[in-house]
Amino acid sequence: MSTRFGAWLARPLASFHLIVTIATLLTVLGLVMVLSASSVEAYAEAGSAYSLFVQQAMFAGIGCVLFYLALRIPLKRLRQWSFPLFALSVLALVLVLIPGIGTQAQGARRWFVLGPISIQPSEFVKVTLVVWGAHLLASRRSETAGLRDILVPLVPAGLLVCLLVVRQPNLSTTIALGIVLTALLWFGGLPVRLFVTIAASGLVAALVLALSAGYRSDRMRAFFNPGDDPQGINYQARQALYSLADGGIWGRGLGQSRAKWSYLPNSHNDFIFAIIGEELGFLGCALVLGLFALFVYTGLRIASRSADPFLRLLTATATTWITAQALINIGYVVNLLPVTGLQLPLVSAGGSSLAITLFMFGILASAARHEPEAVAALRAGQDGRFSRLLRLPKPEVYSPARAGVARARAASGAPPRRGAAAALPSRQAAARRTLAGGEPRRRGQESRGTSSARATRAWEPNYPMPHARERGRPR
Repeated sequence: MSTRFGAWLARPLASFHLIVTIATLLTVLGLVMVLSASSVEAYAEAGSAYSLFVQQAMFAGIGCVLFYLALRIPLKRLRQWSFPLFALSVLALVLVLIPGIGTQAQGARRWFVLGPISIQPSEFVKVTLVVWGAHLLASRRSETAGLRDILVPLVPAGLLVCLLVVRQPNLSTTIALGIVLTALLWFGGLPVRLFVTIAASGLVAALVLALSAGYRSDRMRAFFNPGDDPQGINYQARQALYSLADGGIWGRGLGQSRAKWSYLPNSHNDFIFAIIGEELGFLGCALVLGLFALFVYTGLRIASRSADPFLRLLTATATTWITAQALINIGYVVNLLPVTGLQLPLVSAGGSSLAITLFMFGILASAARHEPEAVAALRAGQDGRFSRLLRLPKPEVYSPARAGVARARAASGAPPRRGAAAALPSRQAAARRTLAGGEPRRRGQESRGTSSARATRAWEPNYPMPHARERGRPR
């Protein structure tokens, strides 16, 4: 059995199929559990047990469309649009704070309400920061790049976004943005000494924010004093533990939760993992954890096998963000962390979060199709039924020499020119001829363009590439 699975993993498009499968399973599980957890509350408020489920299913459909669009967007266009989209998401964060434009609910101004649809711009800025940050750091990889090229303007822009989200207020999304910024700095090659300093400063800032507002300080007090006020600040965390204990190993059965009958607040959203544990038992919780563990493996696999530095940075950062958000959510449900309000990706109720996370999964699936072996297989006509059914375009072949010329031209501000290959310096032209001839790449020259002090941690390819087909160039 293990031999068969290993042989399947050796297939060129295994990473792509894994990402699509994980996204599908988590989304379907989330829709089923949202219907089960929200049915009582939805019937009490709207007279229909399906009202919240229909809204979640609608955003799941939007997310599927975004997933498909992410597969069709060329990487060149994605990088070109990264900063304009990031700037638009920052503008949306500013507009949502203006009374009359942004909608306030439960003491927070976080949403744009457009008829029956509410949109949370702080969810969009997570993806735009990941894509723009990866593009920025990948574009500045050079022998002469210094520390300032990593920190500016990425860190000021990230801090500005965090400040705008804190003003809503929304500490949970601020934590997620901090994770994204930290992952970008780590995989972008920030020296460990400075990275530890920045990470420690971020933790201190998060602690100060957690204690600065009444409801946030109540959550901290509830975490450090679990036995105090069981009917007040500790009520929600205690009920979540009761739900998990009530499920046992096999669970009470799908739809048979007791906690959703107004015993556990936000059972369909922040604490949906407790309902999974109650209805599906330990096995259901293990299934969720297993899917996220498989996602970690797949994301790191794509990052390690990608030849494009932009895809390595993007994939590693996105994997870190989604996994960390899932672990934080599960951590506070099982009372290992203070309650933050971060949702369980693709599972918790929340339309904007579901749609934008599916879009991020689509970008990861596109990155999987750009692995060198996948590029060679797709260009050789080994598309498979799924790709032929969706009519997906052929992935682009990554050329280190061409990427180096583009970086140099962007740094000098020169406009793009046709026939630039003829004007390549002799060293770059020789490297290009070497690649075309099928000789193995030298990692010291092309796959790693920074000094050892700030070399990218987004894992250079560690597998042999002896011929052109494995590099994505079919003969």
